[in-house]
Amino acid sequence: MKFGTRLLILVVLLLSGCAGSTSGTNGSGDVAANSPGVTMTDSSLQRYQPEPYVKLSHPKWSKDAVIYQINTRQFTPEGTFAAAQQQLPRLKALGVDILWLMPIQPIGEVNRKGSLGSPYSIKDYYGVNPEFGTKQDIKAFIDAAHQQGMYVILDWVANHTAWDNPLTQLHPDWYIRDWKGDFRPTPWWDWSDIIELDYSKPGLRRYMTEAMKYWVQEIGFDGFRADVAGFVPLDFWENVRAELETVKPVFMLAEFEGRDFHAEAFDATYGWTWHQAVHAVVTGHADVNKLYVYYSWNEKYFPQQVMRLLGTSNHDQNAWEGTEFEMFGEALPAVTVLSFVSEGIPMLYNGQEAGNTKRLEFFEKDPIVWREHANGELYKKLIQLKKAQSALWNSSWGARMIPVHNSKPAQVLSFVRQDDNSKVFAVFNFSDKPQQVSFKAHLHHGNYQEYFTASNAEFSADTSLTLPAWGYKVYIKR
Repeated sequence: MKFGTRLLILVVLLLSGCAGSTSGTNGSGDVAANSPGVTMTDSSLQRYQPEPYVKLSHPKWSKDAVIYQINTRQFTPEGTFAAAQQQLPRLKALGVDILWLMPIQPIGEVNRKGSLGSPYSIKDYYGVNPEFGTKQDIKAFIDAAHQQGMYVILDWVANHTAWDNPLTQLHPDWYIRDWKGDFRPTPWWDWSDIIELDYSKPGLRRYMTEAMKYWVQEIGFDGFRADVAGFVPLDFWENVRAELETVKPVFMLAEFEGRDFHAEAFDATYGWTWHQAVHAVVTGHADVNKLYVYYSWNEKYFPQQVMRLLGTSNHDQNAWEGTEFEMFGEALPAVTVLSFVSEGIPMLYNGQEAGNTKRLEFFEKDPIVWREHANGELYKKLIQLKKAQSALWNSSWGARMIPVHNSKPAQVLSFVRQDDNSKVFAVFNFSDKPQQVSFKAHLHHGNYQEYFTASNAEFSADTSLTLPAWGYKVYIKR
């Protein structure tokens, strides 16, 4: 064979080899699924299929629910379940759905704080504090709430017990010890009336799970609010949720913040960073960009299926940080409205609807002074709004917030939430000066009715809006 012929054959073979080596790549050496000669079977694709992060199912009755926290000791002059039961028709008329009772078990006496002690110092997980009534009284309260179409969750303290809880004698190995070998309170906190449990002990986990199941199965509770949930291992809560679901669908709220709690344990977590952000804005320590950061994290870090608890107060904040009036001043109505129309599950702390202006005592009797107040009407209207507009519902039953960029981004927050059945355009002036604002893009364009004034409004490319200091508008698409 002549040299030229051999050279021609070699070139052809080389070219064929190059073609073969690049088929099945995308030009950078990676295999392309649609390239000739490459077959991606169902089995080989399986590992690349996304899985839902949230694997639990929220109870259907939580889709548009609003939470109401009851501090039994302060809720009525009597401070009992029976007296609280008489208030259920009023709460039904207000529109709330999930009643969260602070702990109802007997309170420890050793190292007690104040004369009555903290409800979070549990002496007996299966008992009832006689200050509040009996087991029959709490059963009657729950039954009456169910008859009104409301649900009741119990504040559960899994991280620690009172010093004189019988478990200290029956199972002393279930407790964490300090460097001296003694029982210890949670470190770094001024929680001297409690001692910490050790969740490396399977027996403790079983005991605590069975106790929680008891209050659901035998007493009738519909779930739990978990005190300092992140101080207890997450796998404990995940197993608790699974076991509770064998009894009935439950609602679980974690007093903690983080995505992982939502996967298989909790329906809702605290929105502490929301509260911190809006407080920083209205007190002049930040501008509205602080809220942009929160909502960005809320959309990208948390799946839509979760619920973040939003509110202007709770028992801790009221007692130790200040009333909502101290916290938010003239901006309080705007912040309250935002807690209902942005993504999250709203909550009230008892007394907010009466405009309670005092920090309720935590370790003593200090009843709420009930009265008619404008805040009560505002809450009632906001709850009605939430239930009427499906875009504002909780979790993936509702719609995500879409920013409507405006000409005053440091002072004004504006966004749309919309689905196939409703559309809400909300605008908030989070500054102490009037603002005239115009809007970019066209998502908000259309004809609306402003919810609080019932006035009609049309938005187009040249529409501007003037808001007073701390003013807000909530427009419902017509």
